[in-house]
Amino acid sequence: MQPMTEIDAFIAPYVGECFPAISLCVYQAGREILHGAWGWVDPNTKITPAKPDTRFDLASLTKLFTTTALLTLISEGKAELHTPLVAILPEFGVLTPRPMDGGQDPHTKVTLPTPEEKIGQFVDPSLVTLYHLLTHTSGLPAWRAVFEASGAAPASPIQVDPIPREVRWARALAALNEYAFVSQPGEEVRYSDIGLMLLGEAVTRLSGARDLAEAIQQRVLDPLGLSASTFNPVQAGWALGDLVPTEIDFTWRKRRIWGEVHDENADGVGGVAGHAGLFSTAGDVARFGAAWASMQVPGIAPELMAEATSEQEVTGAERRGLGWMMRSHSGSSAGDLFGARTYGHTGFTGTSLWIEPDKQLVVACMTNRVYYGREKEGIYEFRRALHDWLWKAIS
Repeated sequence: MQPMTEIDAFIAPYVGECFPAISLCVYQAGREILHGAWGWVDPNTKITPAKPDTRFDLASLTKLFTTTALLTLISEGKAELHTPLVAILPEFGVLTPRPMDGGQDPHTKVTLPTPEEKIGQFVDPSLVTLYHLLTHTSGLPAWRAVFEASGAAPASPIQVDPIPREVRWARALAALNEYAFVSQPGEEVRYSDIGLMLLGEAVTRLSGARDLAEAIQQRVLDPLGLSASTFNPVQAGWALGDLVPTEIDFTWRKRRIWGEVHDENADGVGGVAGHAGLFSTAGDVARFGAAWASMQVPGIAPELMAEATSEQEVTGAERRGLGWMMRSHSGSSAGDLFGARTYGHTGFTGTSLWIEPDKQLVVACMTNRVYYGREKEGIYEFRRALHDWLWKAIS
């Protein structure tokens, strides 16, 4: 690796411009070779600097923990890859057939028009399998305003929410079981938060846990010793000074998001969901990645791990394993130098985890780039530059 001063020089121009805080942890061949943090927890006061153990909102990196929990259940024989979702969630198949529409834009929240070729088409929801959910080929929409079905905006994390989490999730699940599809199951790769929210419920029921948080704790966090990872961190006892804030929500929660999940749908259901909600450190995420890189995740059969980290489905530039995003052949946020077998995931708040299996290289990068607003650009370019820089430094 290059000296720490050179890493400081590389990251410095991005702090305060692309994000207020960043924590980076890199493993190679099971050994930590870099762990540092830059920036401030609160860039307005600049009282508390970001530290290696500062916690970040993982956003969609949560999906990796949900799918890892499911793969342990499949390895135990509790289900199979091609088990229909209705075998676990019978209510998912009650409303059938379901129409197709154009979905809803996750950023603008605008309802999209139904493509002409899909008008009048219907889908049998009983065709959706766990494999479809893992590979984002279920035909379910990318996003819907689930939070609107779950109830009023939740109280801030330092207050008691008047709507119990169980009630919020029950309302949301009823809505999830009725949404229209955007394509036929197995037709194409289309990234879907809705699919992962349903997958989280499947994990809960198959595991017999009280909720998804308990299932992930028992099946992923505890076996890997990831003690700095949790849902609903303030309720878990973490101080706000240990957590970086994200953006100001001017429309729904009407406050700076700090100590609660940025994603509206995850917050709307009580902070615990299969697609988002976990908070963690770069170190914990890197250790999770290192377990995958070494093919030694407790409870998952080696052949299933190999299947999960290899290409299963592809549509255009979208390559998918089982839960994992495979590095696209061009324009990847992992840069241009990581090998073709690289797999990982990104999170909307500015987090990412990429694993290059040939070099046993794991890069966990945590930022809160949405602090300046979700439309702020620059994170894609930073991610590409970072991974290319690290590759050259290590090589």
